[in-house]
Amino acid sequence: MSRQWKGWGPGGELPEQHYLIEPRHLAGGGDIRHVTEYLRASGWADRTPRAGTPIVFDSPDKSVRLGYDTAAMPPGWTVSGRTTLDEPAWHVTLTAHVPVEIIAGLTDALTQTRPAHAPNVWAPLEEQNWATARGKHFTATSPDGDAWVQFHQSPAGGAHWWAGARTEHGRTWDAVFSQNTPMHLVQGFATALADPQPVMRPRGHVPATDRIRTTSVSVLPSQLAAWKQARVTAARTATWARNTWAARQPRKPAPRSHTARNGAAAGRH
Repeated sequence: MSRQWKGWGPGGELPEQHYLIEPRHLAGGGDIRHVTEYLRASGWADRTPRAGTPIVFDSPDKSVRLGYDTAAMPPGWTVSGRTTLDEPAWHVTLTAHVPVEIIAGLTDALTQTRPAHAPNVWAPLEEQNWATARGKHFTATSPDGDAWVQFHQSPAGGAHWWAGARTEHGRTWDAVFSQNTPMHLVQGFATALADPQPVMRPRGHVPATDRIRTTSVSVLPSQLAAWKQARVTAARTATWARNTWAARQPRKPAPRSHTARNGAAAGRH
């Protein structure tokens, strides 16, 4: 199926063929800049070495590090949170073929204020008619049966979250979240995973599987650039708003030390 993408205009640009792919969990990895440029616009520091690999980003407070390494076995993403006063260390691994739009559900959430309500990983899945089953492990399965999210419990009492997808050729990707991964991050990933909206891939980057539905669209380069820029602009705007709010909060006076008080008292004698 082919159609002209809305928004064509003058300017002499030649349209490029892309494909809308659904379900998104079988769309392939995509352009990693969908993740990294949003983090950069959100104030994350690019620590990538001059050689260009692996890609490394640190959060502004240095509590979280993201990496993307094609030389790792298996190649893919890692997101690690160090131990803080509020939570223990945690770790997420995602193989290279996890669609970037789904990874962004996790990484975008890292740049946002943590929600006040208790996260619910299963809610966005059930809203999109994913089937849930209670057994040794609690599992939600996509309507097509090719993707899942599982809360995996081991006999020794350990636990972790596991998500994945497969086609007729076998396993496509895996994502594993350690037991201490903040729940709102797992929920963000699950929400993006269950999103029924298709994702776009350029010609030559459509996975070879009969399990997907594709729609051919013609897109102007300026449109692609505008869509990418809109996402970056949204990140910058949100970051500016958070920083402005934080700067306006009254600072609590530092408590005077016992030594300072005693010294002042001594000086009055």
